[in-house]
Amino acid sequence: MPRSGSCRPSGPATSWTRTVYAARYLADKTYRRRIARKLNKGENLHALRRSLAYAGEGALRRRHHEQQTEQMWCLTLATNAIVCWSTEYHGLAVGALRQQGRIIDDEVLAHIWPTHHENMRFYGTHSVDTDGYRPLRLVTDGGAW
Repeated sequence: MPRSGSCRPSGPATSWTRTVYAARYLADKTYRRRIARKLNKGENLHALRRSLAYAGEGALRRRHHEQQTEQMWCLTLATNAIVCWSTEYHGLAVGALRQQGRIIDDEVLAHIWPTHHENMRFYGTHSVDTDGYRPLRLVTDGGAW
């Protein structure tokens, strides 16, 4: 069954654009790294959302559209809270390490994302201390936390 040409652009202009993009992607190593970094950030954000949604077994449990929308907004709110909290603690950790005299390259920090969630627990009851920050854990001599 033939596809309708009105759904997507076609012709020499789009073919040329794809060719130029492919040539640039293959020729420029820094461009490939930048694209890969963006893809990894997106995949990491989706992994965080999947982990959060797994508490509800990853399914929309509400019957009506408005309730499903509310459930998705709650997922978005929880995701944004985790990203904000992680960003704050990454900044505190970097500041503490720099205060101790450690040299931390900003190029390395460009590869750290606040969506990493291996250290987070998604189940159970969580309390939030609004009086301040919890103390940062220091690395022992063995390198483990």
